[in-house]
Amino acid sequence: MGAGHDHGGGASRGRLVAALAITIAVLVAELAGAWITGSLALLTDAAHMATDSAGLLVALGAATLVRRAASDRRTWGYLRAEVIAAAAQALLLLGVAVFVVVEAIRRIADAPELPPFELLVFASVGLAGNLVALVILSGGRDRSMNLRAARLEVLADAFGSVAVIVAGIVIATTGFVAADTIAAILIGVVIVPRAVRLLREAMSVLLESTPKGLDLASIRAHLEAVPHVRSVHDLHASRIASDLPVLSAHVVVDDECFRDGHAPEILAELQACVASHFPVAIEHSTFQLEPASHADSEHASHR
Repeated sequence: MGAGHDHGGGASRGRLVAALAITIAVLVAELAGAWITGSLALLTDAAHMATDSAGLLVALGAATLVRRAASDRRTWGYLRAEVIAAAAQALLLLGVAVFVVVEAIRRIADAPELPPFELLVFASVGLAGNLVALVILSGGRDRSMNLRAARLEVLADAFGSVAVIVAGIVIATTGFVAADTIAAILIGVVIVPRAVRLLREAMSVLLESTPKGLDLASIRAHLEAVPHVRSVHDLHASRIASDLPVLSAHVVVDDECFRDGHAPEILAELQACVASHFPVAIEHSTFQLEPASHADSEHASHR
C-alpha cells in the first residue's frame, strides 16, 4: 500500500472558485446581452453558462469533500465525489445541448432581426471571460476528472462565444439573420460528444472497470513469473477516483515460503511489480498470499 497522497482536492478548490466567479460574471453579461439583442445563440450560450455555474458549484463541493479524511465508515473518504460530480456535469451538458438544438430548430424558419454590433460586444466579453477561466483551470486538468469536467464546460462556452461572434460578423456583413440560429445549433452539436466521453469515463470509474491502459492478462503473467508464485486468481483492478487506481489479487505460492520466512519478500516483489512495470502505476495494491496446500479450501474465484 502506498503512502498517503493528495488526490487533487486542495489544488482544485482555488482554481474552481476563480473560474466560478468569472463564469457568473460572464453569465450576467450574456443574459443582459440576450435580453437586449434577442439573440438565440447568445441566450443559448447564457443558458450554457448557467449550467456551467451549477456544474462548477458541484465541482467545488466535490473538491471540498475529497479533502475530508477517511474514516471507519468511509474508508476511502469522499474520493468518489469528484467522479460523481463529473458525471453530473456531463448530464447537465447533455441537457443543455438538447435544449439548444430543439429551440434552434423551432426558430430556424422564423429568425428575428438582430443588432450585430451589440451581439459582437457581449459575445466578446463572454469569450474573454472563458479564456481567463481556461487558463486558470488548465493547470490541473490532467490530475482530476473533476477539473477536466469543469475545463470541458468552459471550453464549450468559449466555442459558443466564438460561434456567436462569427454569427454577429455574418449578420453585420450579409444580413443573414439565420446565422444566429445556426450558431446555436453548432454549439449544441459540439457539446454532445465531449459530454458523452466525460460521462463514459465517469461511469467506467463508478462501475469499477479496469483502468484504461491496464492489461490484466499481462499483469497476471508478470505476477506469475515471480519466483515461487504458482498462480494468481481473483485479480481485480479498478479506480477509486480518476487518479487512484487500485489492484487486489489472491496469489498462490509454494508452501515452504511460509515456513522459511520468504513470504514477505514475495509480497514486496509483487507490490513493486505493479507499481512500476505498467503504463498505469498502481501504488495501492493488496495481495493475499496463499499456500498451495490451501487451494482445496479456497472459494471459487471470480476470475
